[in-house]
Amino acid sequence: MALALALAEQGLTTATPNPRVGCIIVRGGETVGKGWHRRAGEPHAEALALAAAGEAARGATAYVTLEPCSHFGRTPPCADALIAAGVARVVAAMEDPNPQVAGRGLARLRAAGLAVDCGLLAGEAHELNIGFVSRMARQRPWLRLKAAATLDGKTALENGVSQWITAAAARADGHLWRARACAVLTGIGTVKADDPRLTVRDIPCERQPLRILIDPRLEAAPAARIFQDAPALIVTADAEQARIRRFTGLGHRVLSLPGADGRVDLPALLRELAALELNEIHVEAGARLNGALLAAGCVDELLLYTAPMIVGNAARGMFDLPPLDALDAATRFTFRSCQQIGGDLRVVARLSPPDNAPAGQTIRQDRAIRRSF
Repeated sequence: MALALALAEQGLTTATPNPRVGCIIVRGGETVGKGWHRRAGEPHAEALALAAAGEAARGATAYVTLEPCSHFGRTPPCADALIAAGVARVVAAMEDPNPQVAGRGLARLRAAGLAVDCGLLAGEAHELNIGFVSRMARQRPWLRLKAAATLDGKTALENGVSQWITAAAARADGHLWRARACAVLTGIGTVKADDPRLTVRDIPCERQPLRILIDPRLEAAPAARIFQDAPALIVTADAEQARIRRFTGLGHRVLSLPGADGRVDLPALLRELAALELNEIHVEAGARLNGALLAAGCVDELLLYTAPMIVGNAARGMFDLPPLDALDAATRFTFRSCQQIGGDLRVVARLSPPDNAPAGQTIRQDRAIRRSF
């Protein structure tokens, strides 16, 4: 199963909106077939592994990182393919959270007389597809907020200069995390200040994430670099059709989600992004949007790069939030990992569920699968 998970990771940047899945078929102690799902519309991991195994699949055991599907989507059901190939046993890491499957694939295999086990390395499989699980279980993507800061928690000098707080190795590592995301999201303040492209660069990448701009009053210039090369999604609180047409006429999509005080309704945005089949959202924004996302309960995970420098109290922080009267009111996170990247430190922290959270309301926090980033 560990080998199947390693295969599944090869789809880390390409499989979206589908889950990342790997499959290994073993007979007589030898691997006779293996496969991993590359992208939507192409064969699933089980189909590729069965094709590689041929007749050797009869009587074999299939190790698959996610419950085999039982419905017709872009491809036929994998459960039926395993049955037709004569596989004797299926070991799945976890059930598929997709309501169209949700145990039906395993039930179909058992009804056909196959031996079925589920739960082997479930934590690792869950982590590998945490965005897909989030979209299926909570109807919202997994939102990961990235920031680069100094030891005293500052992301830019008082005059706005921020390039570069972290060194090249940390910046390249950040592009790896961009590459695995379905979309990269920022705010109008960042576009005005830095004019970023928000593309994946300097690393191999077959698929560029969708770029999303939160621009409540449609202030962005259509010539901004975030709009170059591919259509972007602009989220606004403005419904003025003339301003909207400035962007839709160039091929971009504009989504109007007005909230309070002329701002964008951020929880509604997450629901809309789930409807667009986006699993993981990677945020690179300024303190104002970072604070708004945190205050609205939209942040699931922090990806923080810390540089060994101090710039003083007047510099800009990571989160623009109102003052607290008590530490008990602070938003709390759980550290997931801490690793030195070049001369900088990368910390991954996950939002801690409230003590009184009802069962099923949070994505469980299993240990992360070990990978190169």
